[in-house]
Amino acid sequence: MRAEDVFRDYPNMKKELSILEFQLQQFQGIDEKELITAMSFSHPEGDDRVQSSTLSDKTASTAINYKKAAERENDEWFDFLWNRYNYLKEETEFFEHGIRSLDGILASIMTDLLTGDMSWDEIQSKYNISRMMITRYRKKAMGNLQNLYNLRDKQVADYILG
Repeated sequence: MRAEDVFRDYPNMKKELSILEFQLQQFQGIDEKELITAMSFSHPEGDDRVQSSTLSDKTASTAINYKKAAERENDEWFDFLWNRYNYLKEETEFFEHGIRSLDGILASIMTDLLTGDMSWDEIQSKYNISRMMITRYRKKAMGNLQNLYNLRDKQVADYILG
């Protein structure tokens, strides 16, 4: 990801991260009724065999299919939540680390811009600078952050290719 993209999406990323964390803590899997409904309207693939016994094993087969389908769906859903959570956590933590590592006043101004608690006018007053200086500081900070992202990408590429 680019630094500019993360800066723009940061509030949404933090919200989604919070929701994912809650979902993972409360994970119970899919609802049994939904799965039964889905299975009722689906037809098993490759089940065109002729029954050779006189006893019907349809109930047992359905129970086994239900259990397998429930486990598979729950595993896939949990894996999706877990992978998305890890991705967002890594991205937000890397970005926050980058913000904290900025030199001088840049870290403070970018933190104030990032949290969104302060308007540009309030930032102007707090740091006694013009809007143009806020824009310049922001541009300089984004350049420094993008350099960190480029370095991270280079490290990953070096590892993969090395």
